Amino acid sequence: MDEIFEQLLHLSARTETLIAAYDGHDRLRYANSAFRSVYFIEPDETPLWPDLMRRNFELRRGTVIQTSNFDEWLRSTQSRRGKIGYRAFETDLCDGRWFWMTEAVQKNGWMLCIASDITSLRAHGRTVRQDRDQAIKASYTDELTGVANRRFVMAGVDDMLAAAQHGNNGCLAVFDIDNFKHINDRLGHHAGDVVLRDFAHRIHQNVRRNDCFGRVGGEEFLLVMPATGPEDAIAMVECMLTVIRFSRPLPESPDFSYTCSAGIAAPSDSASDLYRRADQALYAAKLSGRDRVRAA
Repeated sequence: MDEIFEQLLHLSARTETLIAAYDGHDRLRYANSAFRSVYFIEPDETPLWPDLMRRNFELRRGTVIQTSNFDEWLRSTQSRRGKIGYRAFETDLCDGRWFWMTEAVQKNGWMLCIASDITSLRAHGRTVRQDRDQAIKASYTDELTGVANRRFVMAGVDDMLAAAQHGNNGCLAVFDIDNFKHINDRLGHHAGDVVLRDFAHRIHQNVRRNDCFGRVGGEEFLLVMPATGPEDAIAMVECMLTVIRFSRPLPESPDFSYTCSAGIAAPSDSASDLYRRADQALYAAKLSGRDRVRAA
């Protein structure tokens, strides 16, 4: 087996096809010379994917990222990156090359990326395909916060329930910002929008790549945590509530702070029943004083 592995490494080092592997935390663990050359990665460097993309964006190299706000682009992209088992897409480089990229994700979050240079192929219909991809991306993104929307998150719930039938349990968390109506009434809807964006940003920063987080409406958000037991889920959510507790999102009101409550439930027979039980746990958290998590 070791000899086979060494041969695979030797072959991947000689091919012009880009090959890379990221772990569950989205840190690069292996990349052949072709991949490192295209994305400007030193031989012994193992960067996190967000750090690599930010660096290349600032230096205007690597992947073409058409945005004026990198953090919004990153949040939106990470909301979908690695959430499904396999995807394939076109990607442009700043030097004019054009690649066909595939991503295959294991249950433990490790991702294999393989890309081939297709610059020489006819580009007929390319703009149409890119517009299609942008439309698909928009259909799965919450416009205000930039994280996934209800459609995408509920698809993640269905995937978790399907995996649970084979023994890979998980948990669903429902978040609700405490006293959000009061925030809107007292400070205005603009401040309410700032709070929603701040909440989405701060929670998203603490979400693992194989988890799925998004806004499902108003001040309510869902977090799908595959292969995660209730105790670990509660510990993760409690850390997230602490992050929110110390946030001060309004520069014009430096003393303003807010909190949120959460309810957690483990998979059951259907997505609707799972959501209902997590929502009941959220209601229990609200009744017991808010700013806390309860499990069904």
